[in-house]
Amino acid sequence: MYFSNKLSHLQVLNTTSYCHLNRAVPILQLYFDEAADHRQHLRLSLRSIMSLIAAVRLETDHGWERDIEVLVFLFWLAHAASYRVVSQTFDIPKTSVDDIVHRVSKAIMGILRRVIYFPTGDDLEAVGAGFAQLAGSPAFSRAVGAIDGCHVRIKPPANNSHCYFKRKLFHSIQLQAITDHCGKFLDVFVGYPGSVHDARVLRNSPVYTGSLYPPAGKCILGDGGYPCLSAPVCLITPYREPVQNPVQARFNSKHSRARSIVERAFGMMKTRWRSIFFKALEVSPAFVPEVITCCVVLHNLALLNGDIIEAEDEEDLNDGPPEPHILEARVGEHVQDNLAAAVSPPNINVPALHEHDYL
Repeated sequence: MYFSNKLSHLQVLNTTSYCHLNRAVPILQLYFDEAADHRQHLRLSLRSIMSLIAAVRLETDHGWERDIEVLVFLFWLAHAASYRVVSQTFDIPKTSVDDIVHRVSKAIMGILRRVIYFPTGDDLEAVGAGFAQLAGSPAFSRAVGAIDGCHVRIKPPANNSHCYFKRKLFHSIQLQAITDHCGKFLDVFVGYPGSVHDARVLRNSPVYTGSLYPPAGKCILGDGGYPCLSAPVCLITPYREPVQNPVQARFNSKHSRARSIVERAFGMMKTRWRSIFFKALEVSPAFVPEVITCCVVLHNLALLNGDIIEAEDEEDLNDGPPEPHILEARVGEHVQDNLAAAVSPPNINVPALHEHDYL
């Protein structure tokens, strides 16, 4: 086993007994080798792993138990392996793996609000400046987030499986997320079946129903699958194609450059946890949202530690055309028009407007 529970192997210190770590287990040899590439097997750098252990460690924890449990969870997450494979890797009972996976996932959920949160004050202004830089236009300093959704493949549930079947012909659960200009997740909403449209997921999410973000005077950017809104959240989408004039064309180009950061964030997270996101997740549907949220938390934790894995495979995340009933009223159009006008102010010769022929 990864540690021995035999009395002869216990280390005694101040009458408190600790387990003796079995460093002969190969995965533990990797963990203690500071020169090794931990991302190959655990998908996080050693610095990120230590940061996670410190974040979930309790004052009542002693010895190596919490450290090893985190490694077990990361190995399982990195490979989406069966509990049997994990138990063989760490030389522990399969039932223990099940307990550890759920216990550590709960611990990671417990630090969610310390890692995923909306910026305020100077941090908010920095996010706006970052989006202006991404777009290449100071007008986009008003943007403080980019929103999109992605589908996580799951095995067909026993009940109501048709609700989870999406237009791309697989069963899925949806993840809606808002990111900042660096690809850090600011908000996540997980759990809606794959057949539900992005716009409907938005309308049922806490960020929408509670008008949680963005603050007044700011906006978030979304693709054409969302409605253009000024309230209860200010969400600005691109003009629908074909555009009517060069001002709209330039706005769409800048908007796309800024908004694509959320797709990059999804791509980085999927590449890191590719065993979770690139094949059907083989856990109970009730546990899927928790697993996905853990991946998001670990993505942010990795970014904070400079542990970046660039996206290898960014799929088309656009969930199709807007729902028909939201085409009738785009209550954020005036905000969209004002932002487009700021991108292409009058009486200024903007070379980019003449880069293409517009019909």
